[in-house]
Amino acid sequence: MNHGDTEAQRQKLNELTHRVIGLCMEVHREVGPGLLESAYEEALAYELTQAGLSFERQRDMPLLYKGIKLDCGYRLDFIIENQLIIELKAVTELLPIHHAQLLTYLKLERRQLGLLINFNVPVLKDGVRRVASGDLFKSEKPTRTDLGQLALLLCASVSLWFKTHITLSS
Repeated sequence: MNHGDTEAQRQKLNELTHRVIGLCMEVHREVGPGLLESAYEEALAYELTQAGLSFERQRDMPLLYKGIKLDCGYRLDFIIENQLIIELKAVTELLPIHHAQLLTYLKLERRQLGLLINFNVPVLKDGVRRVASGDLFKSEKPTRTDLGQLALLLCASVSLWFKTHITLSS
């Protein structure tokens, strides 16, 4: 793929991402925080349909292990235009494990970009995380390698584990 094709693909995905974030903001403006994840999922499906975007919802995602398909119960919340993976949350705070979950989905699906969206925030922009995987977005700005990101997530998870267990045992 030449630079022009890469740039066009990157721009197309960025435009789709902005469009989807706008639809999520519409959902959040309409219903606010504090609902179950399934309510946001229903509302977003409605908005995507109204916007004329193609999407799959709650798609099974088996794990391929040594050539064998394992049904581990993984489900993508949304894959939009067969390109952008959306993982919805309605939690007090996004944790490193949520980021790792989306990164894993991106790698298993061989997709370049995903959005992690937590609707349980007063202002939705504070609940939106853009997650890139692969090479398409690496030239946009210097970032850590996937291995470096994984190491940071692991460190954050271990720190959270210690904090939780020390608090519980005190």
